[in-house]
Amino acid sequence: DLDECAASPCKDHQYCLNTDGSFSCKACDASCVGCTGEGSEKCKTCASGYVKEDEKCTDIDECNLPEKVCTKENQDCVNTSGSYKCVCSEGFEDKDGTCVQT
Repeated sequence: DLDECAASPCKDHQYCLNTDGSFSCKACDASCVGCTGEGSEKCKTCASGYVKEDEKCTDIDECNLPEKVCTKENQDCVNTSGSYKCVCSEGFEDKDGTCVQT
């Protein structure tokens, strides 16, 4: 078997999987920018919103940072994979970018 992966035939956001007589390109984990294999522990570097922890790229919980990311009144932070979103607190709704009581 010839290792086609030695020539790095895949795109930046993929890793090469050598198979018998061939190869396939597989997508890197969402937490990676470039990777050498499957999973968040094989990242070359971590994607935005992720940090290297115990040799893995793990999600940063922006909602638990010392500096508040959702600064508008009556707004709650919801952590998402690699990011976060600001939503109006319960009993409030978004009216032209302001959370007003419903």
